[in-house]
Amino acid sequence: MKRQLAFQENGTFKIVQFTDLHWKDGRSEDLRTGQLMKTVIEAEQPDLVVFTGDVIYTGPVDSGNKECENPEQAFRDAVSVVEERGIPWAFVYGNHDTENRITPDGLMDVIQQHAHTVTEPGPRDIAGLGNYTLEIAGADGHPAAVLYLLDSGDYSQFESIPGYGWIQPNQIQWLMSESTRVNPGRSRGEKLPALAFFHIPIPEYQSMWETQICYGSKYEPVCSAQVNSGLFSALLEMGDVVGTFCGHDHVNDFQGSYHGIRLCYGRSSGHSTYGREGMLRGGRVIQLQAGQRSFDTWIRLEDGSVVKEQPAHQPESASAH
Repeated sequence: MKRQLAFQENGTFKIVQFTDLHWKDGRSEDLRTGQLMKTVIEAEQPDLVVFTGDVIYTGPVDSGNKECENPEQAFRDAVSVVEERGIPWAFVYGNHDTENRITPDGLMDVIQQHAHTVTEPGPRDIAGLGNYTLEIAGADGHPAAVLYLLDSGDYSQFESIPGYGWIQPNQIQWLMSESTRVNPGRSRGEKLPALAFFHIPIPEYQSMWETQICYGSKYEPVCSAQVNSGLFSALLEMGDVVGTFCGHDHVNDFQGSYHGIRLCYGRSSGHSTYGREGMLRGGRVIQLQAGQRSFDTWIRLEDGSVVKEQPAHQPESASAH
């Protein structure tokens, strides 16, 4: 029986997002990543941890570097910091978790062996694996907030389209029907507040950076898919999602508001992969308050410090066309 997620008596529910651990085999960089997670968890005491993909790295490596030879063990080791503390945790697939030596189904089997995971395989008749909904109970025991977790795929399946994958139309249809299911009889404006988590950013992250005031850093391109599959317009139509959270781009951590939805990057958490000099790794913290259609968010760094305010970035292009 999966543990029920519930708001605390003081009306808060706190999530820590870890992303892009790129764990391989317990090498020194992985151990630093584990220490980072311990530091963040001990400081924040979250009600839930969400891993937004690339927990392990099973892709090719540079010559002279060792590949991840045992993905099952790597994954167990990567999540052990959270699992051992008995904290519920959720996972969505990244593009590197199952490139070699393990299939998505094989990894899901490993995940399901953990006592404290709330990850679900989700429906089998839509694209991807691990598309699922989590409900957070309020003081009366009824759902008071919703989390949508989506598999954003890995690489484009079309020869003519290079680059990364995207959330497919049948996933978006499923998501919209879930929004209706968890909000019986509620109109669009009365729906329970919801957050969405996926690995690969959607193109609107770039549009937001160009047209809105954003807070935080952008040190690399927004590496979204080359096509826009319409997830954002579906979120607008649903009317319940107040924030989205992704990873994938390790040296971007900005967030802002785009047409009323806050689009947020996590802060990259893994040491076994590229980063940026002077940009400490960490985790994004998200705090919901029961009865409110908003959330607070900040970054907790591996040295234990907190980043509450990030520098503002003024839009690069005027949005008046």
